Amino acid sequence: MMENKYNLKSPAVKRLMKEAAELRDPTEHYHAQPLEDNLFEWHFSVRGPPDSDFDGGVYHGRIVLPPEYPMKPPSIILLTPNGRFEVGKKICLSISGHHPETWQPSWSIRTALIAIIGFMPTKGEGAIGSLDYTPEERRALAKKSQDFCCEACGCSMRSALLALSPNSNPTPEDHKAKELAQQINFKAESSSSRQASESGGAESEPSTLSQGESSTSGSQEDADGLQAEQAEASPAAAADEARPAPAPGSSRSLSPRQRRAQQRQRDGREPASRPTFPAFAAAAAAHQPRDGSHAGSTVLIVVLTLALAALIFRRIYLAHEYKFDYEL
Repeated sequence: MMENKYNLKSPAVKRLMKEAAELRDPTEHYHAQPLEDNLFEWHFSVRGPPDSDFDGGVYHGRIVLPPEYPMKPPSIILLTPNGRFEVGKKICLSISGHHPETWQPSWSIRTALIAIIGFMPTKGEGAIGSLDYTPEERRALAKKSQDFCCEACGCSMRSALLALSPNSNPTPEDHKAKELAQQINFKAESSSSRQASESGGAESEPSTLSQGESSTSGSQEDADGLQAEQAEASPAAAADEARPAPAPGSSRSLSPRQRRAQQRQRDGREPASRPTFPAFAAAAAAHQPRDGSHAGSTVLIVVLTLALAALIFRRIYLAHEYKFDYEL
């Protein structure tokens, strides 16, 4: 029936049908199978962990899988009152749809079932779908859970799992799933501690690292921006740094001739291939008209002096010539 309803080439369909074949037979601790008319909705039953407030209880729930499974996580909903998870509400775990960033495609429905059993004795700490009932209330609900019967799949908790036996040996698949579930528990503790630190508690290592990375990148960006602003706003300062420093006490007490001599000495010392900063180029352009005007004024003075001398000489010459003609 399932083969005719779904596309067997779909990765999600192939994965779910494989897992359904692996989980067909119930074990002492868990069992899960898809509904007859919906491969993407599974019903499961798990036994409460021993030596806990849930010891002796058998709990029923739903697993709703997305079409992108196993690339995206399933949603998990408990149907049996248990005192740890809310009934009929998607619970918030690192293996559920509330945390797609922590889901790994290598995890499976078997992994999720063992992880749920491992999560039950932990504290809810205000997570979505979590409860923190007293131990007495949880023990009472564990005894009462045996009477639960699912209306959708018709599963009774009294016969959902195999009876416990002292000589039962877990399968290799259970060992592998338990190792993955321990990783899930560790991630759940890390995420819960991070939530506690965000709400005002002590900071955890993952949050500290993320804050350190963000502060480092932010400070680096600020430093880069500051350097860019300094380079744009103060090119004259960069030009001043590139120029050689003047001798002490020789800035304003020098005459124009001494300043020109010092400028020529600097020009002779500096290489011809020095970088031309905008401010330096502007300063050089500003100096050039002054030097040219000074040289032009010197030439003009010389020319005027020569012209004046020529006029004086001509006047003297003409005066002597007039006097000679008068005497004759």
